[in-house]
Amino acid sequence: MTNRDGTPHEQIAPFAADDVRGFLHRPERAARGGLVLTHGAGGNSNAPLLVAAATAFAAAGLAVLRCDLPFRQKRPKGPPSPGAAAADRAGLRAAVLALRAIVPRAILLGGQSYGGRQATMLAADEPGLVAGLLLFSYPLHPPGRPDQLRAAHFPRLTVPCVFVQGGADSFGTPAELRPALAAIPAPMQLIDIVGAGHDLKRGRFDLAPVVAAGLRLLGA
Repeated sequence: MTNRDGTPHEQIAPFAADDVRGFLHRPERAARGGLVLTHGAGGNSNAPLLVAAATAFAAAGLAVLRCDLPFRQKRPKGPPSPGAAAADRAGLRAAVLALRAIVPRAILLGGQSYGGRQATMLAADEPGLVAGLLLFSYPLHPPGRPDQLRAAHFPRLTVPCVFVQGGADSFGTPAELRPALAAIPAPMQLIDIVGAGHDLKRGRFDLAPVVAAGLRLLGA
């Protein structure tokens, strides 16, 4: 079965298992891998970018779990508290394990902004947990503070990474990000969304190259 635009049909359902909450996208046929996606500090698992990315990857044959981080499960609005990061990483780990129980194949981990940063830190701490990382709008530094880099853990990233960054991102442009990415010893790809800000809007954002890059992480 296909949708009206010719793309494969997907099944989407709420997902809850232990401390994991979100939505599971299943592809039409047996999944050839999995992807866990999470949101930024001001969003949730229904962020338009996550929904669009999950739909695109499910159409390409992956099972995708877009999940709410633990801080968002506790309250519907507002940013995470400074002490929430460790719990949020534990929540991401639980989401990966929950998806692996459904799809016993390679799993990618990805996120937008804050969620992506926590994904990289988790992967640095647990090198064998996932097959690769997919990061949207990595928050390299606070806006206006380019000296406060959030990349000290990059040399410990041993899995392939794809960074999708807006050309006008106030949290770090692709030009600012490139020197930091040079410290990553694993294969790495940077996709520059020309003209886009931190929300990846206002630029010409085509998910097709992102999906292709994600599939390469899986060797699919």
